[in-house]
Amino acid sequence: MAYDSCCVTRHLAVVPVLLLAVLLLPQSLRADNAGDGETDTKPTYGYVTKYLTVPVDQFSFTWNDTFQLRYLVNDTWWDKQKPGPIFFYTGNEGDITLFAQNTGFMWDIAAEFRALVVFAEHRYYGKSLPFGAKSFEEPKYLGYLTAQQALADFVAVIGELRKGQSFPRQSPVIAFGGSYGGMLSAWIRMKYPHIVSGAISASAPVLMSAGLTPCDAFSRIVTSVYHAAAPDCAENIKRSWKALRNISNTDDGKAWLSKTFSLKKAIHTPADVNTLLEWLNNAYTDVAMANYPYPADFLGDMPAYPVHEVCKPLRKRVKDDKELAKAIFQGVSVYFNYTGRAKVLDVNNSDSLLDVSGWDYQACTEMAMPMCSDGRSDMFERAPWNEAEYSKACFATWKVRPKFNMTLWEFGGRDLRGSSNIVFSNGLLDPWSAGGILRNMSDSVQAVLIPEGAHHLDLRSQNPADPASVRGARRLHRQHIRKW
Repeated sequence: MAYDSCCVTRHLAVVPVLLLAVLLLPQSLRADNAGDGETDTKPTYGYVTKYLTVPVDQFSFTWNDTFQLRYLVNDTWWDKQKPGPIFFYTGNEGDITLFAQNTGFMWDIAAEFRALVVFAEHRYYGKSLPFGAKSFEEPKYLGYLTAQQALADFVAVIGELRKGQSFPRQSPVIAFGGSYGGMLSAWIRMKYPHIVSGAISASAPVLMSAGLTPCDAFSRIVTSVYHAAAPDCAENIKRSWKALRNISNTDDGKAWLSKTFSLKKAIHTPADVNTLLEWLNNAYTDVAMANYPYPADFLGDMPAYPVHEVCKPLRKRVKDDKELAKAIFQGVSVYFNYTGRAKVLDVNNSDSLLDVSGWDYQACTEMAMPMCSDGRSDMFERAPWNEAEYSKACFATWKVRPKFNMTLWEFGGRDLRGSSNIVFSNGLLDPWSAGGILRNMSDSVQAVLIPEGAHHLDLRSQNPADPASVRGARRLHRQHIRKW
């Protein structure tokens, strides 16, 4: 939406997970590392952690159960004599502290605007669990995990901030968000325009969730990023699926793959082969999303422009199946072992730094995003979209079926005639731009295109290596905020 998350994008799985806003690498995509990690050199931002009691059901008059919603506040730059705006991050599918530490743009401009900085956690994620440890045990506990409920929570937090005139009503609220969080930042402005004055909505696939995007668009953009790095790279990856399956047809081949890929758990069955290939799908997608112009740890430690690094051993056509498999492993090592500390690759570990269960449920209710690949116009295996099978899998897992048009009905899709003061920014290197708003909808609903931008790069901290289009996008964001 990223893992952004913007959570993990299971590109060809039955229930794709949006990698949203500040999506960090799930453990299932990590390698086992020896020793402690290197010191994180990115800025560390300070805040006070607070909790607000909110209803489990924001829209019920008869049921009064409540829970504690977490939010983070920094008033370092707030001037009571000359109050500025409230910068309000609409949290997405993960622990809110991850987003606070990875949305540097808000912090970078807070002093300029004398802003109060607030990050609000999304219900059912992080520590904001309506039913505590039982929140995901039964479907009856999950019925309150919706975007609408989350938006109402955010409005309640804003109301709490307004109490006692600590942060007066003349201080405009500017919503920020990336990926799914970007969808929420746009939607809170649409739904509560009397409370939120404007929204910066970065890398938000609002059209994908509304079913208005071709299911293969995501796959085609991933492919185009690799093709731009090296045409034969994308072609080699396309050929590799058949090569890997050919090798795995024998026990000796499975053993060879297990050794070549340094797998923690050896391949023995067709299901094991599928797990490895799914891991590779995710790796290519995540590297495309995090194709930043400087080294970053957004989805694990990676170098600048990691797609180019993945493609280095794949720049020339490789014909032999085993030689191609070796080149594939060498390339994806940039993704899981850039630091050189990895001893083995674990593609089976399901632990995650993001709350994957919550997003799986949302993807089975109101956030279903059709995805497919045809194996011809993209570099992936053929995987057609099957709405009936998707719905069946959702029911088997969660006892619910998706409402594929729900966000279209609720928020309008492309029909934004009644909306105002929203900036939709999209990096054209980001696969999620397939579902983004890419043209101006009105004088006050604007699209900012970032040709050299990966997944919500404009919301990250400024960096000397930032391309001109990213710096320009941030200037436009500041201009809009001043108007709002």
